[in-house]
Amino acid sequence: MSKQEDKILRTFSRPRILFAVGLGLAVSFYLLYRQFDLAVFNSINWTATTFFWLFIALCLQALRDLAYMYRLRLLTDKDISWRRSFDAIMLWEFASAVTPSVVGGSAVAMFIVHKEGIKLGRSTAVVMVTAMLDELFYITMVPLILLTLGTSFFFTDSVITIASFSFGSKAVFIIGYAFIISLTLIIITGVFIAPRGFKWVLLKFFSLPFLRKWKAGANRTGSEIIITSKEMKGKSFWFWMKAYGSTFISWTARYWVVNCLILAFVALDNHFLIYAKQLIMWVIMLISPTPGSAGVAEIMFQGYLGAFIPIGLVAALALLWRLMSFYSYLFIGSIILPNWLGRVFAKEKREDEKKAR
Repeated sequence: MSKQEDKILRTFSRPRILFAVGLGLAVSFYLLYRQFDLAVFNSINWTATTFFWLFIALCLQALRDLAYMYRLRLLTDKDISWRRSFDAIMLWEFASAVTPSVVGGSAVAMFIVHKEGIKLGRSTAVVMVTAMLDELFYITMVPLILLTLGTSFFFTDSVITIASFSFGSKAVFIIGYAFIISLTLIIITGVFIAPRGFKWVLLKFFSLPFLRKWKAGANRTGSEIIITSKEMKGKSFWFWMKAYGSTFISWTARYWVVNCLILAFVALDNHFLIYAKQLIMWVIMLISPTPGSAGVAEIMFQGYLGAFIPIGLVAALALLWRLMSFYSYLFIGSIILPNWLGRVFAKEKREDEKKAR
C-alpha cells in the first residue's frame, strides 16, 4: 500500500467517524433540548398520510443514490457494475460525511473509483466531470427559482458569522454563487477548450514568488485537466444530456426529501420556496469546516426552514432529515468498507501475483 493510499484510508478512521457523529448529535440534542415541545409532538395526528410522505421521502433518498449510480456507470462507460457502483457511491458519500465540506473529498473519490478497476486517468476525469455537473445543476437552477419566486422570498435577514466577520445570507449566497460560476467556467475552459493552455497559465500564475509553494499542486491539477479532456473528448450530445439529467434527478430528489418530511406533519402551500431555501443552505454548508456539515446543517435547517414548521417540531424534523441524509451513509459506509477493502486489495494482490509469474 502506498503512502497516498494509507493517507486516504485514514479518512475512514474511527476517530473521524465518531467526531462527525458526536458533533452532529450534540447540536441536534441541544436544539431538541431548547425547542422540543411535548404538547406539540403529542398533538400530531399519525395518519396514513403521515406514513405515506415518510415513505416517499425514503424513496426519494433511494432515487438520489440510484441516479448517482447511473451517472457513475455512464461516465465509466459501464465498466462498473450496478453492484460495485452501489459500493462506490456509498463510500463516496461516507467520505463526504467524515471530511469537512470546505475541503472536499475529490482525492478519496478518485481512490474509490480507481480501486473499482478504472484507470487512474479515467478516475480523475470521472470525479472532475461529476463535480462540474453538480455545479452546473446549481448554476442553472438558481435563475429558474429566482424567476419563479423573486428575490424577496429567496433570502432571509439572517446573519452568518465566519471567522469573526458577519455577513447577511444574501451576501454569502452571492459570493458563493459567483465562486461556483467562476470555478465551473475554469473547468469547462480547461477541459473542453484549451487544456494545455490552461495548464500553462496555471503554472505561470503559480510561478509568482509568493505562490511558488503551491506550484507542484498546480502542475498536478493542470495534468488532471489534460487527462480529463482526453477522456471526455468526442462524447455525444446525448451522453451529456443523460449525464446532466441524472444529476438533475439526483439533486432534485435530495431537496424534495425535506419537502416530504415537512408534508408528513404540516400542510405546505409553496414547495418551491422550500426548494429555494435549500439552495441557499447548500452554499453555506459548502463552506462548512465541520465533517459533512455536522452541526452547521442542523442550525441552517432551523434558520431557513423553521418558519414552515411548528416551533416544537423543528429540531425533531432536522434530526430526522439528518438521519436520512447523513447518518445513514455513516452507518452503511461503516458496514461496506471492511468487505470493500478486502475485495479491492485481494484483487490487486492476485493481479500482482499473475504479473510475478
